[in-house]
Amino acid sequence: MKWLWLSALTIFLDQLTKAIAEAELLLHKPVAIFPSFNFTLMYNKGAAFSFLSDAGGWQRILFVTLSTVISIFLFFWLKQITRDEKQKDNRVLQIAIALILGGAIGNLIDRALTGEVVDFIQIYYSTYYFPAFNIADSAITVGAGLLILDMFLEYKREKAHQ
Repeated sequence: MKWLWLSALTIFLDQLTKAIAEAELLLHKPVAIFPSFNFTLMYNKGAAFSFLSDAGGWQRILFVTLSTVISIFLFFWLKQITRDEKQKDNRVLQIAIALILGGAIGNLIDRALTGEVVDFIQIYYSTYYFPAFNIADSAITVGAGLLILDMFLEYKREKAHQ
């Protein structure tokens, strides 16, 4: 499982940057880094875009359970791909799964320990603010993009073999 190191690196960087954000930033006080880019400490009890953040607490169990199940599935998928001779050299797919796995576990750690995820990266344009996110969210997003890319590449590979 040669790409598991990427999951571990993602988890490490995610937890490290969240710890730094909590130590150095004040809640909801933006620190300008570049135009349209701030560091702003926020907490999210929900899922993406604060989905179910006001649900009253039961969502913590739901999200921890879902994250755990998804992480286990991703781990075994990655393990299966590295053993499958046909898929063994499919780096794009392996990197995608490793990034999503690392991101899922990074946010799972927060949810399991505190019931909320630390977010601190804020992007905006004029008065429109994209929801704050973190390294784990970024890894999941890049991994999902790579999964989509791999689907197109796989279609191209299959078409070439016909």
